[in-house]
Amino acid sequence: MSPRRRPSYDESDVRVRPGRGSRPRSKIRPAHRNAVAGMVIAVDRGRYTCVTGEGRIVVAMTARELGRGAVVVGDRVGLVGDVSGQEGSLARIVRVEPRESVLRRTADDDDPIERIVVANADQMVIVTSVTDPEPRPRLIDRCLVAAFDAGMDPLLCVTKADLGDPAPLLDRYAPLDTPAVVTSLSDSDVPPRSLDELHGELHGRTSVLVGHSGVGKSTLVNALVPGSDRATGAVNVVTGRGRHTSTSAVALRLPGEGWVIDTPGIRSFGLAHVDPDTFIDAFSDLAEETDACPRGCTHGYQEPECALDDAVAAGRLAPERVESFRRLLSSRERQAGD
Repeated sequence: MSPRRRPSYDESDVRVRPGRGSRPRSKIRPAHRNAVAGMVIAVDRGRYTCVTGEGRIVVAMTARELGRGAVVVGDRVGLVGDVSGQEGSLARIVRVEPRESVLRRTADDDDPIERIVVANADQMVIVTSVTDPEPRPRLIDRCLVAAFDAGMDPLLCVTKADLGDPAPLLDRYAPLDTPAVVTSLSDSDVPPRSLDELHGELHGRTSVLVGHSGVGKSTLVNALVPGSDRATGAVNVVTGRGRHTSTSAVALRLPGEGWVIDTPGIRSFGLAHVDPDTFIDAFSDLAEETDACPRGCTHGYQEPECALDDAVAAGRLAPERVESFRRLLSSRERQAGD
């Protein structure tokens, strides 16, 4: 009889739990110290496409102990098994490294279920068009709050500038000192006139593109990353809304250095996961005016002595900015009251 083989892992790194039968069953989890480091760049029906440090593209599934939904695009993971990247090979994700940032959203402000959009991005690119479809400042404001909550730097990207004047929209957000770039992408078959400025803002960073359908996110990605072939679509002439073309988030390596993550178009950005008390911090132009507010002022509709109203009356703040903030605050206060 051959001698019993000893395990190849360190027994200090295993866990043991009792089995369901009369005989205790060992559930041994190796430490996987030799797991290959990778980054998740796409998720599709339980399969995770990852890229290793050597540039190999590896398809993997998750280890059972990680649970469902534990891995998202942008996660840095440990891979074991067949990490050759050859066609038909399948590796296994056994570890998710601590995340540096998490971008979350809910379906609406009353939805208690958080959905993680991406992990480990350090910049949110809020994409909006001058027209076709029309800009939605309230959605932009929600994205700014989400970026602030996630600890990500916001960048406003205005597309289709050849169809209209971007100045009014840029002026609206100028008091926030949020960086902004302008591109001309009215026709998905025509390359942009110049993306040099946007390239400079994205270089060396992991940026997630967010915006409603039809504003040109996937067209931008196709121009930034030649050969990416992200699906693009036209705007519905009846509703004025874009059609959903991207169905899942995908991370793509930028020429030079950096990553860009394309996400499906959104029609709402719920903030149920964000503390309403932090909303004002995402509106730096408004926050500067609240020093004169009385103690305990929430800056909402019902505050009789809020300094925001004085700033509007004096012409220092645009009424639309204060209204947008208060609508956000009111929706979250109603949820908390419920």
